[in-house]
Amino acid sequence: MKIRRIAGFAASVAVGALVLTACSSTPSDTESTSAAAEGTSTGIVTANSSEPQNPLVPGNINEVGGGKVVDLLFAGLVYYDAAGEPHNEVAESIETTDAQNYTITLKSGLTYSNDEPVIAKNFVDAWNYTALLSNAQLGSYFFEDIEGFSYDEDSALTGLAVVDDTSFTVKLKEPRADFPLRLGYSAFFPLPEVAFTDIAAFGENPIGNGPYMLAKEGAWQHNVGIDLIPNPAYEGDRTAKNGGVTFTFYASQEAAYNDLLADQLDVLDAVPDSAFGTFEDELGDRAVNQPAAVFQSFTIPQNLPGFSGEEGALRRAAISMAINRPEITDAIFQGTRTPANDFTSPVIAGWSDTIPGAEVLDYNETEAKALWAEADAIAPYTGTFTIGYNADGGHQAWVDAVTNSIKNTLGIASEGNPYPDFKSFRDDVTNRTITGAFRTGWQADYPGLFNFLGPIYATDASSNDGDYTNPEFDALLADGSTAATVDEANKLFQQAQEILFTDLPAIPLWYSNVTGGSAATVDNVEFGWNSVPLYYEVTKS
Repeated sequence: MKIRRIAGFAASVAVGALVLTACSSTPSDTESTSAAAEGTSTGIVTANSSEPQNPLVPGNINEVGGGKVVDLLFAGLVYYDAAGEPHNEVAESIETTDAQNYTITLKSGLTYSNDEPVIAKNFVDAWNYTALLSNAQLGSYFFEDIEGFSYDEDSALTGLAVVDDTSFTVKLKEPRADFPLRLGYSAFFPLPEVAFTDIAAFGENPIGNGPYMLAKEGAWQHNVGIDLIPNPAYEGDRTAKNGGVTFTFYASQEAAYNDLLADQLDVLDAVPDSAFGTFEDELGDRAVNQPAAVFQSFTIPQNLPGFSGEEGALRRAAISMAINRPEITDAIFQGTRTPANDFTSPVIAGWSDTIPGAEVLDYNETEAKALWAEADAIAPYTGTFTIGYNADGGHQAWVDAVTNSIKNTLGIASEGNPYPDFKSFRDDVTNRTITGAFRTGWQADYPGLFNFLGPIYATDASSNDGDYTNPEFDALLADGSTAATVDEANKLFQQAQEILFTDLPAIPLWYSNVTGGSAATVDNVEFGWNSVPLYYEVTKS
């Protein structure tokens, strides 16, 4: 995949908005029919997903189940095409002469699905809401570069100013050449004024400006699914070519795959490991197995007993070297995963497989045992090393294989810690009540190398679930973010990864292909750079 490089944004630029959709109050039958008729088909496309962790407020979504939905309900300033290239969606232009001060002009005449106009104030209000400390939004980290942002107190984003209904300005604390590239991520979506009358109620029945909207009030049936239909008010490039999308929240990937084979599910983006050796034969040209910007790891919390200080550094390295990644990826994933060489993704510009320190990812039984013994000389280890995971996500096989590799190599007790579903798992992670290591991964928000590092490992970052902090690492991220060119930035980001290889806040495992497919019931199925199908392109008679 070719991913757009970010250096060109330092001059005057015009980029676009992320692919998202809109929803509203219950539409009439006439609205639903006319919206579908404008596309190339009228069938409702069925797809797999998982119960969103939080209400559907874009700034508080940082997981895949919620992300799939808000990306169809809202439209941002830019959207990304299948290859990760940004295109204007709500933005008419995004301009700067210094990569620090930006003027954003909106297309005129756009509306939400409730006919409320999309105006500049909607972006400024939404960004301020997400950034405000007291609102505790998971996407707040994405606004830290804007003047006025604070981690310590409620503070308005003083760098935002509404010029008029169709334009606003953004002043960053320092130049950020890749700032326009970030604007397709859901944290940057606008919110209509009605959202702020009752944000909790809005999260259950959101009103957006994207290609889809809720089929009716209450279309989100918790732990069951969610029904979307085309939004007749949408005027962007992602116009729905079907009569709607219904997401079903499956308890297992096996159940979803069986429904796909029986033509009871139209699009699947996660083949179960039990079918890795057969799905390409079973689905034929409807199978998908392509590289994606997805990274798999597990995180060891900084406060986990035995895993801090000098003792912790030794144990983290020993754990990493005790994992036979090539054997696991061959035996379980059968050509759908590649052992990791770094903390990012090979499909992103700037990736490298020669970063110093990466040898800690190589299976080395002798060195792993020696490091563990050295740590035991500081303080003997007791107990069981566990890896938490959600049982509804198809993770049991690899977690069992990884913990068995650790157990057999180091001679310690190690096992998986399954949760019944993604939401309960993530709630314990978010609330810091999980009692061991836990599976983590990253599906890129936007196609930039920084996105795999800053949001996960920077101090106080929104997805820094292990509470890692290292001032030297933070400084290199900051220096890379203000670099004049993408090549200069990526060299600094690679240096930052050298620190990660020493500290190992997370243990990199492998890069993921998106493995999925479609039923004979649909056509025009394409998977994007970040592994998510372009649902709006799918046709179904």
